Amino acid sequence: MHVLSIPTWIIHVSSVIEWITAIWLIWIYSEVSRNPAWRWFALAMLPALVGAMCACTWHFFDNAPDLEWLVTLQASMTLFGNLTLCGAAALLWSQRAVNSRPDP
Repeated sequence: MHVLSIPTWIIHVSSVIEWITAIWLIWIYSEVSRNPAWRWFALAMLPALVGAMCACTWHFFDNAPDLEWLVTLQASMTLFGNLTLCGAAALLWSQRAVNSRPDP
């Protein structure tokens, strides 16, 4: 665990905690607003969380060569997470456009 300094670990762990909190708050907002598109947005955040956990795990084990596959998984989850977030944002955007049209 000596690969990262204590302040860097604090940043890594707090970022993961913040991401979990954001997912939870967006999920609650989807229930309060009764808008299921926000629930999809919360679910779309999960791959990025998995990627962050892969990075933290790899660093926790001192960037062990045996666990280098975690780097590939982390990169894949980041790409997939960006795509799912893009899709969820497009869904929210399309709903905004429909809901903002004036009634005839």
